[in-house]
Amino acid sequence: MTWEETIDMIREDPEYQNLVRDAYFEADLPLNVERYKAGVEYKKIKDWLVDLGLTQGRVLDIGSGNGISAISFALDGYEVTAVEPDPSDTVGAGAINALKDHYQLQNLKVYESFAEDIGFDSKSFDLVFVRQALHHANDLNKFVAECQRVLSEGGIMMTIRDHVIYDERDKEWFLEMHPLHKFYGGENAYRSDEYEEAFKNSGFEILNRFRYYDTPVNYFPVPEDSVNPILVEAQLKENLFRKISISKYIPFVFKIYKLYLKARGVSFKQDERLIPGRMYSYILKKTLTT
Repeated sequence: MTWEETIDMIREDPEYQNLVRDAYFEADLPLNVERYKAGVEYKKIKDWLVDLGLTQGRVLDIGSGNGISAISFALDGYEVTAVEPDPSDTVGAGAINALKDHYQLQNLKVYESFAEDIGFDSKSFDLVFVRQALHHANDLNKFVAECQRVLSEGGIMMTIRDHVIYDERDKEWFLEMHPLHKFYGGENAYRSDEYEEAFKNSGFEILNRFRYYDTPVNYFPVPEDSVNPILVEAQLKENLFRKISISKYIPFVFKIYKLYLKARGVSFKQDERLIPGRMYSYILKKTLTT
């Protein structure tokens, strides 16, 4: 099956409705955009861009899929170029063009191409944004080098939600557990050191490395209060004090309560090794002239 055929199929299968919703694969393309733009991932990305001073400028969105990120950037006033090799109206360039027409966007261009072959002029963009696409690279080093080449001096690259494996056995487990790989066979992942070597070899400085549990950008749609140990502990304190009607925090009482919960199998520390193909995100800065 193709990627488009896979998405068309799961849209009609009740077993996959949560995945369709959480991955923004619904047939209602504007709904996907509105939900993504209002969601935790895009809000966090906008916060990062504010911190970087990138509240406007030229954005290259690579592996744009059905266009949720490219359209969101364009709606926020960025000059956006979307690159997507799939031409389909379901999950590819056709869908992005349909959304461009729907929102009447004049600040968005759409190209059908693989990242390794984008061919834009050097130093053409201020931000290269790659969402869930870098792990699909046929040539990781060439993919990253092209992203670096088209960035302006000091430009920023964001790679968002890329699958990470520890070794080949871990990769096999990830591919086996992926809900859609069995249909279209297109999933992939790299080790974190492979990503980071490609970044450094291409002339990027790693400004931020976000492992799976470092940010809800990576672990969405899992609720934040169920994965953040600090928030989990705060919730436990609230539950304890409500149970025994104590308004003042008493460390000894809470310690006993935690021991009780641990004896019942409650974990206070998350372990990303238990997540097949856990996702990482990176913020990179161009440091070498090309």
